[in-house]
Amino acid sequence: MGQKYKQLSLEERCEIACRHACGQSHTKIAAALDRSPSTISRELKRHIGVKVGYKPGYAHEQAKAKRWRGSRLARQPDLQKYVLDRLAMGWSPAQISGRLTLDKDSRSISHESIYRFVYAEKKRSDDCAWRHYLPCAKARRGHRTKRSSSPVHTIQNRVSIDKRPLYIAKRKQPGHWEADLMLFKTCSQNVLVIHERTSRFTIFLKQPNKTAATSLASLKAFFANLPPQLRRTITFDNGNEFA
Repeated sequence: MGQKYKQLSLEERCEIACRHACGQSHTKIAAALDRSPSTISRELKRHIGVKVGYKPGYAHEQAKAKRWRGSRLARQPDLQKYVLDRLAMGWSPAQISGRLTLDKDSRSISHESIYRFVYAEKKRSDDCAWRHYLPCAKARRGHRTKRSSSPVHTIQNRVSIDKRPLYIAKRKQPGHWEADLMLFKTCSQNVLVIHERTSRFTIFLKQPNKTAATSLASLKAFFANLPPQLRRTITFDNGNEFA
């Protein structure tokens, strides 16, 4: 990582003015201030006047005026209202940015600027409600670093679908099944779906919950009534209901 750049202070600008007036080179001034010669060169080039020369006070005020003065959304109420209205409608920052660009609107703004504005307002106002403007409504930016509890790493004797014999995909031999669990928001319903690949026969079993023990019991009860030639293999996904 590079060093973080530090802006010139008023005292340093006064030192630059004195040494420049004495005729010192940019290299000597930079060495005295422990700065890069290019920093001194840019400073004098930007703020030196033809008649008055280099004035440290004026240069300091000009540098402050050029610095970032806040988000465009904070400085442009009409753009802020446009963005917040659409966020409230469920649009994502990327969709808003894309629409402004597509319409060739002069108020175009990047999705990154929208994210920064929302999180800056959340921090400034100490109001967590701001995060609900965003699709994921996360309290802070960035990926969640908590290790995934995916059963991919916890299912014992798990065999990847890549190792499943290719002839099964041709759907010529009966007895090869697939299973998955359907979850419904209404009444927290859980339905186990079992599908036979050759005949496309499908059965739906309603379950009281989505635990692996319940799924196993339902599968064992169903396959117990079938002859061996109709229960050759079964394929699951990596859901917790089969872990």
